[in-house]
Amino acid sequence: MRLTAHGYRRFWAGVGERFPDLGGAASTRYYAANEERLFAEHLAPLDGLRILKTDLWDEAKNTRILAWAAERGALAFGVDISEPTVAQARGAFRRGAGRLRAAAADVRALPFCDASFDAIYSMGTIEHFDETEQAVREMARVLKPGGRAIIGVPNRHDPFFRPLLATALQAAGLYAYGYEKSYSRRALREMLERAGFSVTHETAILFIPGGLRMLDLACHSWCRPLSKVTAAMVAPFVWLDRHVAIVRRHGYLLATVAVKRTTSCRE
Repeated sequence: MRLTAHGYRRFWAGVGERFPDLGGAASTRYYAANEERLFAEHLAPLDGLRILKTDLWDEAKNTRILAWAAERGALAFGVDISEPTVAQARGAFRRGAGRLRAAAADVRALPFCDASFDAIYSMGTIEHFDETEQAVREMARVLKPGGRAIIGVPNRHDPFFRPLLATALQAAGLYAYGYEKSYSRRALREMLERAGFSVTHETAILFIPGGLRMLDLACHSWCRPLSKVTAAMVAPFVWLDRHVAIVRRHGYLLATVAVKRTTSCRE
Protein backbone atom coordinates (compact mmCIF):
# COMPACT_ATOMS: atom_id res chain seq x y z
CA MET A 1 0.00 0.00 0.00
CA ARG A 2 1.86 3.07 -1.28
CA LEU A 3 0.19 6.33 -0.28
CA THR A 4 0.53 10.03 -0.97
CA ALA A 5 2.16 12.14 1.74
CA HIS A 6 -1.27 13.17 3.02
CA GLY A 7 -2.58 9.61 2.84
CA TYR A 8 0.48 8.33 4.68
CA ARG A 9 -0.02 10.79 7.55
CA ARG A 10 -3.73 9.97 7.70
CA PHE A 11 -3.06 6.21 7.73
CA TRP A 12 -0.64 6.42 10.66
CA ALA A 13 -2.86 8.87 12.53
CA GLY A 14 -5.60 6.24 12.31
CA VAL A 15 -3.25 3.53 13.54
CA GLY A 16 -2.23 5.73 16.46
CA GLU A 17 -5.84 6.34 17.40
CA ARG A 18 -7.23 2.82 17.15
CA PHE A 19 -4.34 0.42 17.85
CA PRO A 20 -4.34 -1.17 21.33
CA ASP A 21 -1.51 -0.82 23.83
CA LEU A 22 0.89 -3.77 23.46
CA GLY A 23 2.78 -3.14 26.71
CA GLY A 24 2.81 -6.07 29.10
CA ALA A 25 2.51 -8.85 26.52
CA ALA A 26 5.12 -11.58 26.93
CA SER A 27 6.60 -10.92 23.49
CA THR A 28 6.70 -7.18 24.23
CA ARG A 29 8.70 -7.83 27.41
CA TYR A 30 11.08 -9.90 25.29
CA TYR A 31 11.28 -7.07 22.74
CA ALA A 32 12.02 -4.55 25.51
CA ALA A 33 14.79 -6.72 26.94
CA ASN A 34 16.39 -6.93 23.48
CA GLU A 35 16.23 -3.15 23.04
CA GLU A 36 17.64 -2.51 26.50
CA ARG A 37 20.56 -4.80 25.66
CA LEU A 38 21.21 -2.87 22.44
CA PHE A 39 21.29 0.42 24.33
CA ALA A 40 23.51 -0.95 27.09
CA GLU A 41 25.98 -2.51 24.65
CA HIS A 42 26.14 0.18 21.96
CA LEU A 43 24.87 3.53 23.29
CA ALA A 44 26.19 3.59 26.86
CA PRO A 45 26.83 5.71 28.82
CA LEU A 46 23.30 7.07 28.56
CA ASP A 47 23.64 9.87 31.11
CA GLY A 48 23.58 13.16 29.19
CA LEU A 49 23.29 11.47 25.79
CA ARG A 50 21.18 13.46 23.30
CA ILE A 51 19.28 10.69 21.53
CA LEU A 52 16.73 10.95 18.73
CA LYS A 53 14.21 8.21 18.06
CA THR A 54 12.76 8.25 14.55
CA ASP A 55 9.28 7.14 15.55
CA LEU A 56 7.41 7.06 18.86
CA TRP A 57 5.44 3.85 18.41
CA ASP A 58 7.34 2.12 21.21
CA GLU A 59 6.69 4.99 23.60
CA ALA A 60 2.97 5.12 22.79
CA LYS A 61 2.14 1.43 22.37
CA ASN A 62 5.03 -0.94 22.91
CA THR A 63 8.33 -1.21 24.81
CA ARG A 64 8.77 2.37 26.15
CA ILE A 65 12.49 2.10 25.37
CA LEU A 66 13.08 5.85 25.10
CA ALA A 67 11.46 6.38 28.51
CA TRP A 68 13.76 3.64 29.87
CA ALA A 69 16.77 5.52 28.47
CA ALA A 70 15.53 8.83 29.92
CA GLU A 71 15.28 7.25 33.36
CA ARG A 72 19.01 6.56 33.02
CA GLY A 73 19.87 10.15 32.18
CA ALA A 74 19.46 10.33 28.39
CA LEU A 75 18.00 13.50 26.86
CA ALA A 76 15.12 12.08 24.84
CA PHE A 77 13.98 13.48 21.50
CA GLY A 78 11.53 11.88 19.10
CA VAL A 79 9.46 12.38 15.98
CA ASP A 80 6.47 10.54 14.62
CA ILE A 81 4.31 11.08 11.55
CA SER A 82 1.20 10.46 13.68
CA GLU A 83 0.02 13.25 15.99
CA PRO A 84 -2.03 10.82 18.15
CA THR A 85 1.07 8.68 18.62
CA VAL A 86 3.12 11.72 19.67
CA ALA A 87 0.47 12.68 22.22
CA GLN A 88 0.36 9.15 23.65
CA ALA A 89 4.16 9.00 23.82
CA ARG A 90 4.24 12.21 25.84
CA GLY A 91 1.80 10.56 28.23
CA ALA A 92 4.27 7.75 28.90
CA PHE A 93 6.88 10.31 29.97
CA ARG A 94 4.44 12.15 32.21
CA ARG A 95 4.33 9.00 34.31
CA GLY A 96 7.78 9.71 35.67
CA ALA A 97 10.38 9.08 32.97
CA GLY A 98 11.72 12.60 32.56
CA ARG A 99 10.92 14.85 29.62
CA LEU A 100 10.27 13.91 26.00
CA ARG A 101 11.01 16.58 23.40
CA ALA A 102 8.73 15.38 20.63
CA ALA A 103 7.33 16.64 17.34
CA ALA A 104 4.89 15.40 14.75
CA ALA A 105 7.29 15.16 11.83
CA ASP A 106 8.55 12.90 9.05
CA VAL A 107 11.90 11.12 9.32
CA ARG A 108 12.44 11.94 5.63
CA ALA A 109 12.57 15.66 6.53
CA LEU A 110 13.72 15.97 10.14
CA PRO A 111 13.04 19.36 11.78
CA PHE A 112 16.49 19.63 13.37
CA CYS A 113 19.76 21.39 12.59
CA ASP A 114 22.80 19.52 11.34
CA ALA A 115 24.82 17.62 13.96
CA SER A 116 22.16 17.99 16.68
CA PHE A 117 22.38 14.54 18.31
CA ASP A 118 24.88 12.20 19.92
CA ALA A 119 22.88 9.09 18.98
CA ILE A 120 19.94 7.94 16.89
CA TYR A 121 17.71 4.93 17.39
CA SER A 122 15.56 3.85 14.46
CA MET A 123 13.90 0.48 14.81
CA GLY A 124 11.15 -0.52 12.41
CA THR A 125 10.62 2.93 10.88
CA ILE A 126 12.22 3.28 7.47
CA GLU A 127 10.82 0.13 5.85
CA HIS A 128 7.33 1.61 5.64
CA PHE A 129 7.97 3.88 2.64
CA ASP A 130 9.97 3.89 -0.58
CA GLU A 131 12.28 6.83 0.25
CA THR A 132 14.34 4.84 2.71
CA GLU A 133 17.69 6.22 1.56
CA GLN A 134 16.43 9.79 1.99
CA ALA A 135 15.50 8.97 5.59
CA VAL A 136 18.94 7.49 6.26
CA ARG A 137 20.61 10.59 4.81
CA GLU A 138 18.49 12.75 7.12
CA MET A 139 19.61 10.68 10.10
CA ALA A 140 23.24 11.14 9.07
CA ARG A 141 22.69 14.88 8.67
CA VAL A 142 21.35 15.46 12.20
CA LEU A 143 23.87 13.13 13.87
CA LYS A 144 27.14 14.58 15.12
CA PRO A 145 30.34 13.36 13.43
CA GLY A 146 31.43 10.32 15.40
CA GLY A 147 27.87 9.88 16.72
CA ARG A 148 26.35 6.43 16.98
CA ALA A 149 23.20 5.08 15.35
CA ILE A 150 21.28 1.83 15.73
CA ILE A 151 19.14 1.28 12.66
CA GLY A 152 16.80 -1.69 12.37
CA VAL A 153 14.60 -3.06 9.59
CA PRO A 154 12.83 -6.38 8.95
CA ASN A 155 15.22 -9.23 8.22
CA ARG A 156 14.71 -10.59 4.71
CA HIS A 157 16.41 -13.84 5.77
CA ASP A 158 14.42 -14.38 8.95
CA PRO A 159 14.50 -18.16 9.58
CA PHE A 160 10.78 -18.13 10.42
CA PHE A 161 9.86 -16.44 7.11
CA ARG A 162 8.19 -13.41 8.64
CA PRO A 163 8.62 -11.29 5.45
CA LEU A 164 6.52 -13.83 3.55
CA LEU A 165 3.82 -13.63 6.21
CA ALA A 166 3.86 -9.84 6.12
CA THR A 167 3.68 -9.83 2.32
CA ALA A 168 0.73 -12.21 2.33
CA LEU A 169 -1.12 -10.13 4.91
CA GLN A 170 -0.39 -6.94 2.98
CA ALA A 171 -1.75 -8.50 -0.21
CA ALA A 172 -4.94 -9.44 1.64
CA GLY A 173 -5.27 -5.98 3.19
CA LEU A 174 -4.91 -7.45 6.67
CA TYR A 175 -1.54 -6.05 7.76
CA ALA A 176 -2.03 -3.40 10.44
CA TYR A 177 1.21 -1.59 9.61
CA GLY A 178 0.49 -0.96 5.93
CA TYR A 179 3.34 -1.11 3.44
CA GLU A 180 6.52 -2.81 4.66
CA LYS A 181 9.78 -3.89 3.04
CA SER A 182 12.51 -6.20 4.28
CA TYR A 183 16.29 -6.03 3.82
CA SER A 184 19.27 -8.31 3.83
CA ARG A 185 22.08 -7.47 6.22
CA ARG A 186 24.29 -6.58 3.26
CA ALA A 187 21.70 -4.26 1.69
CA LEU A 188 21.25 -2.40 4.97
CA ARG A 189 25.01 -2.08 5.47
CA GLU A 190 25.56 -0.71 1.96
CA MET A 191 22.72 1.79 2.34
CA LEU A 192 24.21 3.10 5.58
CA GLU A 193 27.66 3.37 4.06
CA ARG A 194 26.32 5.38 1.12
CA ALA A 195 24.80 7.84 3.59
CA GLY A 196 28.12 8.45 5.38
CA PHE A 197 28.09 5.83 8.11
CA SER A 198 30.70 3.23 9.03
CA VAL A 199 29.15 0.01 10.27
CA THR A 200 30.67 -1.27 13.51
CA HIS A 201 28.36 -4.12 14.54
CA GLU A 202 25.62 -6.21 12.98
CA THR A 203 23.09 -8.10 15.05
CA ALA A 204 19.31 -8.53 15.25
CA ILE A 205 16.51 -8.69 17.79
CA LEU A 206 13.38 -10.81 18.28
CA PHE A 207 14.38 -14.37 17.48
CA ILE A 208 10.78 -15.58 17.44
CA PRO A 209 8.29 -16.55 14.73
CA GLY A 210 6.50 -13.44 13.53
CA GLY A 211 3.20 -15.28 13.63
CA LEU A 212 3.69 -16.09 17.31
CA ARG A 213 4.44 -12.45 18.09
CA MET A 214 1.21 -11.44 16.30
CA LEU A 215 -0.79 -14.12 18.09
CA ASP A 216 0.60 -13.11 21.47
CA LEU A 217 -0.32 -9.47 20.86
CA ALA A 218 -3.80 -10.41 19.68
CA CYS A 219 -4.44 -12.51 22.78
CA HIS A 220 -3.02 -9.83 25.05
CA SER A 221 -5.26 -7.20 23.45
CA TRP A 222 -8.52 -9.06 22.91
CA CYS A 223 -8.50 -12.37 24.79
CA ARG A 224 -6.34 -11.91 27.86
CA PRO A 225 -6.88 -15.43 29.36
CA LEU A 226 -5.28 -16.99 26.27
CA SER A 227 -2.21 -14.79 26.70
CA LYS A 228 -1.00 -17.26 29.34
CA VAL A 229 -0.81 -19.87 26.58
CA THR A 230 1.06 -17.61 24.18
CA ALA A 231 3.40 -16.50 26.98
CA ALA A 232 4.35 -20.15 27.48
CA MET A 233 5.02 -20.41 23.73
CA VAL A 234 7.19 -17.28 23.80
CA ALA A 235 9.26 -18.49 26.78
CA PRO A 236 11.54 -20.93 24.87
CA PHE A 237 12.62 -18.14 22.51
CA VAL A 238 13.39 -15.87 25.46
CA TRP A 239 15.51 -18.67 26.94
CA LEU A 240 17.38 -19.20 23.67
CA ASP A 241 18.06 -15.48 23.35
CA ARG A 242 19.51 -15.34 26.84
CA HIS A 243 21.61 -18.50 26.68
CA VAL A 244 22.50 -19.08 23.00
CA ALA A 245 23.97 -15.79 21.83
CA ILE A 246 24.29 -16.83 18.18
CA VAL A 247 20.50 -16.79 17.69
CA ARG A 248 20.51 -13.03 18.27
CA ARG A 249 21.90 -12.52 14.76
CA HIS A 250 18.82 -14.19 13.28
CA GLY A 251 15.98 -12.20 14.79
CA TYR A 252 13.26 -10.84 12.57
CA LEU A 253 14.49 -7.25 13.01
CA LEU A 254 18.04 -6.54 11.91
CA ALA A 255 19.88 -4.11 14.17
CA THR A 256 22.95 -2.53 12.60
CA VAL A 257 25.18 -0.25 14.66
CA ALA A 258 26.98 2.49 12.78
CA VAL A 259 29.08 5.59 13.42
CA LYS A 260 28.84 8.77 11.36
CA ARG A 261 32.13 9.26 9.54
CA THR A 262 34.02 12.40 10.47
CA THR A 263 35.34 12.87 6.92
CA SER A 264 34.11 11.87 3.49
CA CYS A 265 35.59 8.75 1.94
CA ARG A 266 36.45 10.90 -1.11
CA GLU A 267 38.67 13.25 0.87
